Amino acid sequence: MKEVISDITRWQTENEAIALATVIETWGSAPRKTAAKMALTASGRIAGSVSGGCVEGAVVEAGQEALANGQPQLLHFGVADETAWSVGLACGGQITVFVEPLDVALYQAWQKVLEEDVAAASVTLIAGPDGVLGRKLIVPDEGPLIGSLAEWQEHGVAAAHAALESGLSQTIQLGDAVKAFIEVNLPAPCLIMVGGVHIAIALAQYAHILGYRTIVIDPRRAFGSDERFPHADQLIQKWPGKAFAELPPISRSTAIALLTHDPKIDDPALHIVLPSKAFYIGALGSKKTHAKRVERLMAAGFPPEQINRIAAPIGLDIGAETPEEIALAVMAQIVAARHRKNSA
Repeated sequence: MKEVISDITRWQTENEAIALATVIETWGSAPRKTAAKMALTASGRIAGSVSGGCVEGAVVEAGQEALANGQPQLLHFGVADETAWSVGLACGGQITVFVEPLDVALYQAWQKVLEEDVAAASVTLIAGPDGVLGRKLIVPDEGPLIGSLAEWQEHGVAAAHAALESGLSQTIQLGDAVKAFIEVNLPAPCLIMVGGVHIAIALAQYAHILGYRTIVIDPRRAFGSDERFPHADQLIQKWPGKAFAELPPISRSTAIALLTHDPKIDDPALHIVLPSKAFYIGALGSKKTHAKRVERLMAAGFPPEQINRIAAPIGLDIGAETPEEIALAVMAQIVAARHRKNSA
C-alpha cells in the first residue's frame, strides 16, 4: 500500500474516483507478492502494479468497471486461463487480484495504521453472497475495530488476530461460500538492548544494517553514551522501569536483548518484557547464571511459560569468543526467531 499512498492522496485532492487492486494469492512465477497494490482512476491514471506488467491491462479494465457500477471483482489469471494467455502471463505463473472502488473512510483508517507503524490487520470479503463483496474490517492489535463484516464479524476478528500472530497476509474461508483476504501490517522490527556493554555496540551496528530500529537502555551514563552508540536510534539513560515507560508498547515486531549481566538492571527489565508480545527475549549469562535468574523469576511469581521464553545463554552456538562474535550470534538468533514466527 505504501507505494501508492502519495498518488491516492493527490488524486483525492483532485476529486478523482479511485479503484484499488490487490494481489491476494499467487502461485508459481507470479512476479508480485501477496498484498501488492495498484491504484487507478476513472480518468486513466495508474500507480503501483499487481504483476509487473503482465495483467495490468485487464486489471485496469476491471477497475474502470468497478468504478462505473460500484461492484468489486475477483480476477483469476493463470496458465490454464485463456484470459491469462491473452495478457501475457506465462511460465506457470498464476495470480488472483481483487479490484474494488476505494472506500475513503476505511482507506484513511488503514493509511493511519501505516503512518503510525502499528500492528493491524485488514479483513476484506472477496467471495460470498450478493451484496457482501468488498465488506471490510480493520482490526488493530490494540484498539477499537473499524468497519463491519456483518454476520462474519466474530470469525473475521479471530482470523485477523491469528494472522497478526503469524505475521502473514492470507486468504481464508469464513463460511461455506464466503472468503476473506487478510492483509497484515506489522511495525518495522525493533531491537531494544538493555545494557550499553561492549557486545551491545556491535549488536547495534548489526541490527542497524539489517533495518532494525535500535534502542539502548542503560542508567549508567558512561555505558549508554552517544560516543559508544553512533548506530543507535535512541539512547535512554534511565532504569528499565522509567525507560520502558517512555517507549511505545512492546509489539510483535520487538526483540529484546538483556546484556548487563547485572540482576539489578536485567531483572526489572524482565519483569516488564516477559508478559509482552516481543517475538524474542534473550539474556546474557552462563547456564549457572540463568538458573539463578529462573529461581528469582519463579519466586516473583512468573509462570514457566513466560520464563521459558528467555533465550539463555543468549545467541546461537557458533563458538563465539569476542564481543563482536557474540553480538553476531545474538543477531543471528534474533533473525532466526523472527523468520520462524513469520513462517509459522
